Amino acid sequence: MAPKKLSAKRSRRDAAVEGTSAAPEFDSHRFWSAEHQQHFEAIKGWSFHRERRVQLREDEYTDFEEEIARRHWTSLVTPMAKFDPEVVLEFYANAWPTEDGVRDMHSWVRDQWIPFDADALSQFLGDPLVLEEG
Repeated sequence: MAPKKLSAKRSRRDAAVEGTSAAPEFDSHRFWSAEHQQHFEAIKGWSFHRERRVQLREDEYTDFEEEIARRHWTSLVTPMAKFDPEVVLEFYANAWPTEDGVRDMHSWVRDQWIPFDADALSQFLGDPLVLEEG
């Protein structure tokens, strides 16, 4: 008995599936380089664990709350209400070092440079530290 032939409909479906496995076209608005876009494809399955909001009673741990205020860390200990995981993954993919561990301390996200060096983080936190040269 001769084997059954595949219908043309199935062949088109299989061809469409094969077509999706090709590397996506380079998106210069989202990625600094094709290598960074490839890294995004490698990490896009990462999952995120939401930060827990800890609510202290007014009379509890006052020393701890005062230290957070003294260091200007209030924005650091207040989690964001929501975020876009894809934008976070773009940040990580574009921050990934490309040449033997060279890290530029900035990332490309949606057509914008986002610095994450010590000065940028200090400014984000409300300038809690005076950084020394070097």
